[in-house]
Amino acid sequence: MKISKTNILFLCICLWLLTPFCSNNIWGKDFTIVIDAGHGGHDPGAIGKISKEKNINLNVALKVGRLIKNNCPDVEVIYTRTKDVFIPLNKRAEIANNAKADLFISIHTNSLANNHKITGASTWTLGLAKSDANLEVAKRENSVILYENDYQTRYAGFNPNSAESYIIFEFMQDKYMEQSVHLATLVQNQFSQTCKRVNRGVHQAGFLVLKASAMPSILIELGFISTPEEERYLNTETGTNTLAKGIYNAFLNYKKEHELKLAGANKVFVPNKTGNNGKTEIMAQTEQKPQNIQTTQPIVSEKVATYNDEIIFKVQILTSSKPLSKNDKRLKGVKKIDYYKEKGLYKYTYESSQDYNAIVRARRSVSSLFKDAFIVAFRNGEKMDINEAIREFKKNKNK
Repeated sequence: MKISKTNILFLCICLWLLTPFCSNNIWGKDFTIVIDAGHGGHDPGAIGKISKEKNINLNVALKVGRLIKNNCPDVEVIYTRTKDVFIPLNKRAEIANNAKADLFISIHTNSLANNHKITGASTWTLGLAKSDANLEVAKRENSVILYENDYQTRYAGFNPNSAESYIIFEFMQDKYMEQSVHLATLVQNQFSQTCKRVNRGVHQAGFLVLKASAMPSILIELGFISTPEEERYLNTETGTNTLAKGIYNAFLNYKKEHELKLAGANKVFVPNKTGNNGKTEIMAQTEQKPQNIQTTQPIVSEKVATYNDEIIFKVQILTSSKPLSKNDKRLKGVKKIDYYKEKGLYKYTYESSQDYNAIVRARRSVSSLFKDAFIVAFRNGEKMDINEAIREFKKNKNK
């Protein structure tokens, strides 16, 4: 039987999707991941009754790296440390940036002084802390800089223990936020489903180690060293192997999605209007830009922005794979809701203004309802880089 090249290619893709391991694939793009074991050397991190955070972090980080190295020959694994040494926070991000890494994963262990029963794993991305509890986690992790002799100069006067210092994250928007949050979600899914750990969710806070990294980045809190039962688990081979496998599985899922996007980035075929001959025409697109949508119960105007070349700021509150009606409970009764479609997802926004400060206030007003809300910007109906938008707003304001 004669087998066509198309059938062979289809079979190869199916086999690749089914395999649980990485492999050199037809797209041939090398992938670099930097794994950061938090703390180290004279910085012990959180201290439990039988162990120190720095050792737990390193143990799990090395196991994650070994799993990737053993199963993913096309992936370069770089560690910020492989032994008990102190690495400054800015140096950790520098290692990732210099390597032009595709991912940065920082591994930590949580602690809560006044609660010895709390358990569970959480994953964090860069952003403004939405609660005092989130701020405290950031303060504890950022206090590492106090071990550095010149931290006041190196971090421009940043005081990790002062809430006022964290205002810088109010005006910072990470352009890799969407990818970072997605990876964090994949990690948490693994922790709850595969590792059978308590899922403490995905959160945002102002972590200096993530601030300077120029790629999708997350910070993982494996569990609570301050809880005796969880500390014992974090010091067993079973515990560390299970957590490392969960992080590894999440990485595999992320990488496969990444490669599928690369495969379709240059040529995406979509159905066009029906031609004169009655057949469906096919057109190739090199890029699919965010576009507005309508449903049977539209809650958004026809255009995202109607102010010519002016920048419009909005508060993005949630994402859905399907369009929502204006009475959907996930919108929590909030009015002035718009939405746009990007990469097949429906992204819902609240309020709209040319004044960035007004949108900052709007985000604060709904932060209790939508804890992970963040600010996005549009020009001529198209989403733009938020950092560029903020810079332009400040420049125009100072004229």
